[in-house]
Amino acid sequence: MIRDADRTRKKLLDAATAEFAELGIAGARVNRIAEVAGCNKAMLYAYYGSKDLLFDAVFTAHVAEFLVRVPFDATDLPGYAGRLHDYFEDNPAARRLSVWYRLERPGSAHLEAVVEVNRQRLEEVARAQEDGVLARHHPPVALLALVQAVSTSWSSMNPEFDALAPDREERRAAVVDAVRRLTAP
Repeated sequence: MIRDADRTRKKLLDAATAEFAELGIAGARVNRIAEVAGCNKAMLYAYYGSKDLLFDAVFTAHVAEFLVRVPFDATDLPGYAGRLHDYFEDNPAARRLSVWYRLERPGSAHLEAVVEVNRQRLEEVARAQEDGVLARHHPPVALLALVQAVSTSWSSMNPEFDALAPDREERRAAVVDAVRRLTAP
């Protein structure tokens, strides 16, 4: 019987995505990931090398999906902010992966996928500022950080805040309006 390596890798990646999103790197267990994927631990190590490298593969796949589903347009940062807000509202597992990445990997080697995306976006923001499309009162890196923070502000609130928060459409409208005001030239 011939093994389907690509299918096994995908099953491992899917199982690892769920495990890491729920428990982070420290809480995730290789045994559980292998069991859910229907393979043995040795296969996981053969394909990914270590739990950290498996997390890197999961997060790199997350970044690739994110880039497709949340297109970036430096000339329309309010629209981007609305899409970013929607993405994390609709995908709590993706939000948790991002939080785990920031919490558990701050001193690790930087993932090339993330470095390249940030570089491109900062260049686009700088160009839009030079063209007068975006405000220049913050450097590109600060402006992009603020846009991302505003966009994810509702999804990162304490659960107790939910009882006080407006409905989803009002939250989205507040995000888009805040980013519009922040970026208007």
